[in-house]
Amino acid sequence: MPVDPLWNSKRARELAAQRQTGALIRLGREHRGWTLAALGGRLGCSPATVSRLERRGRIADFALVQRAALEVGVPRHILATSLVPPSPAAAAATTVSASPRPAEEDPMRRRTFLTATAAAGPTALLTGLDDALANTPEPAGAGPLDARLAAARDLYDRGAHRQFLASIPGLLADGHAAVSSRSSLDQARLSAVYSLASAVLIKLGTYDRARLTADRARTWAEASGSPLAAAAAARELAIVLRHQDQHAAAQRLMTSAATAVEATGLRTEASLAAYAQMLCTLAYTAARGGQRPDALAMTEEARRAARRLPSVTPAGRLFSISPAAVDLYAVGIHWALGDAGAALEAGKNLRAAQFSTAERKARMGTDMARAWWAWNRPEQTARSLLDAYRASPGEVRDRPAIRGIVQQLADRHPHVGGVRELRAAVARPV
Repeated sequence: MPVDPLWNSKRARELAAQRQTGALIRLGREHRGWTLAALGGRLGCSPATVSRLERRGRIADFALVQRAALEVGVPRHILATSLVPPSPAAAAATTVSASPRPAEEDPMRRRTFLTATAAAGPTALLTGLDDALANTPEPAGAGPLDARLAAARDLYDRGAHRQFLASIPGLLADGHAAVSSRSSLDQARLSAVYSLASAVLIKLGTYDRARLTADRARTWAEASGSPLAAAAAARELAIVLRHQDQHAAAQRLMTSAATAVEATGLRTEASLAAYAQMLCTLAYTAARGGQRPDALAMTEEARRAARRLPSVTPAGRLFSISPAAVDLYAVGIHWALGDAGAALEAGKNLRAAQFSTAERKARMGTDMARAWWAWNRPEQTARSLLDAYRASPGEVRDRPAIRGIVQQLADRHPHVGGVRELRAAVARPV
């Protein structure tokens, strides 16, 4: 479809470069001759909301901004450009200490600050990530982006959350520098960085940040046109919505994502894996919303799809789903439905050797622990949590819900074998 000449105009390019997404929306609305009320009617919001959207520099609702921009015809690549955080060179100079010297003028200060942040644990690292999300760092140029993205995935798969968070600012910097090419592959890579960041932030329970990174992942995935990148980003956003008790919105999003993946024809293992993963996430979302028939039906559909996949997920695959992984999802789905007995039955034949990453091995332990805890079996709960901790300490230490089970074990059953070790593990600084 040809692009309206408006979006190639000097005014549109300037607004995009200045990150004035609201002004771009106003430009498109006025170009179409729509009133605030007309656009509000299309978006399902008031004229006052549209007016605030157009006037505000700070974006509070990425989903509404994206809908409004696309409604008035802003091309996806221009929308993506306008949503990129400003680079340090473009941002107003700020200081990071009592010294009045601008941070932008002192690369050594920046490197020292980031190194100190990396050694201080997730709390400080989240501050570093916040900085990178607010103002894109200068490109690091630390090597091929594909290799570094693969290394970040490996850190995620090992549950090395601290090291992972330390790597994200540099990946975002180089990813944003790369998308200036407007290459769909570079846009998909940047979407993948944001999706991975969302996955870890969800584990840490920082859902506002995860919502922000998931929204940006979706923006860049849509710009790239990659159905797999779009599916990965939609999945992370749906998980965030679920954690924010927006089950209906999460289910609608996942249903749309699964339908889009299915429309590709599922001719490759990669697309089939994406489809099975979408169904698993959709089933769990339905279970958390109390929709038992839908949850169980989608679990069976995911199981049928996964039968065509290898028993062990190949390295580097975007969706690490396998027949055993679907069975592991079934454990969580039955637990979410309040049936701990069915959850334990679903997981009784699972073995750590069926999973290729430490993260999945540990997830098996934590999911079984939740079921054992709901079944009032503290000994088995402790054993499962210890198995998880030994596979990947971060899966026990960094996840608030799992830390909560450890604390309850310590309070109620302090003399059960392994509880003392678990309590000491989660008591270490996060």
